[in-house]
Amino acid sequence: MEAITLGPAGTYSHRAARAVADENEVTFTESVTAIVEAVAKGEYRRGVVPIENSIEGSVTETLDALANYDVGVVEEIVTPIRHALIAASESFDVVASHSQALAQCRSFLEAEYPDVTLEAVASTARGVERARDDDRVAAIAHPDNAGEDLQVLAADIQDRDSNATRFFAISPADERSDAGGKSTIVVNPNANYPGLLLELLEAFADRDINLSRVESRPTGDRLGDYLFHIDFEAGLYERHAREAVEDVEDIAANGWVRRLGSYDTRHVV
Repeated sequence: MEAITLGPAGTYSHRAARAVADENEVTFTESVTAIVEAVAKGEYRRGVVPIENSIEGSVTETLDALANYDVGVVEEIVTPIRHALIAASESFDVVASHSQALAQCRSFLEAEYPDVTLEAVASTARGVERARDDDRVAAIAHPDNAGEDLQVLAADIQDRDSNATRFFAISPADERSDAGGKSTIVVNPNANYPGLLLELLEAFADRDINLSRVESRPTGDRLGDYLFHIDFEAGLYERHAREAVEDVEDIAANGWVRRLGSYDTRHVV
């Protein structure tokens, strides 16, 4: 099965994508929006996009793309984040990596390399490419990315050992499923009044359904207008989950609700 994810090869997204596609069937781009759009158009049966990191929080570009394109979520992939400092030698002036990786190693960098310049690039793998091209640059990436030409100067440098990232495996809309232990919906109420959010959440609380994530994002239509991304721990095949979403749809009758589908979780080391 062909899949598209964030590249180049060696990113954490690539590691997650290998859970849903063979190595030689993974295509790379450097835009989450481009991944979601390609899947929505049917150009790929699967896309793998980061949705949330346990330290840095949600990936807003993914949230916005899931609201703007009609796709499904068919699997959640969770992978631990192991960051290493990788370079040609111990003499370097710049550390390059994805902005989230730099933030996740902030304590280590401040303690060990307070004078280096931090350079945010498109991905951890792109940082490794910078280190290969310039021996004055070090990278932060998974230690496997060092290869034979770079050194791992320090391993497991992330601020917290519990650091992990959730990815969504997305599909064209017609492959959405109601089967799975978790579900995701996007709600645009097209309304704003006291108690609106409470009403939305009570639809689940009244049925004893646990919410694992609630995020608000601006709709982009008008200042002060928001939509909501809601993950809950039940499958849409379950009657109480369907009834909760139907209540939400009634509350958002002036707007819209997108059922991204139900799915299970896979852990990838």
